[in-house]
Amino acid sequence: MTDTTDKKEKKFSEAVDVREKRKLRARKKKEHALWFGLGTFGIVGWSVAIPMVVCIFIGIWLDSRYPGQYAWTLMLLAIGLILGCLNAWTWISRERNNIKKERENHEH
Repeated sequence: MTDTTDKKEKKFSEAVDVREKRKLRARKKKEHALWFGLGTFGIVGWSVAIPMVVCIFIGIWLDSRYPGQYAWTLMLLAIGLILGCLNAWTWISRERNNIKKERENHEH
């Protein structure tokens, strides 16, 4: 019975230690976290907006050069939106993985 009690106490102690270290890291990065969050919004916005704007300009150019039944601008707008969203998703996934790796390195 003392073995299970000791194991529980050790597990509890380790859990408290991990949380304490996480809180200390968060306090050190408090100012950085605010700017990082704002920067993330900016990067995500630009990563969606730039492909859309580029595709719109290409669509306008194609519509002026090769007028037809279909509007190149609208089709390329949709393609730019999809590309921008994929770009943002890729960037956010990469950052999430970096944060996860950093947490794992600090916890172990």
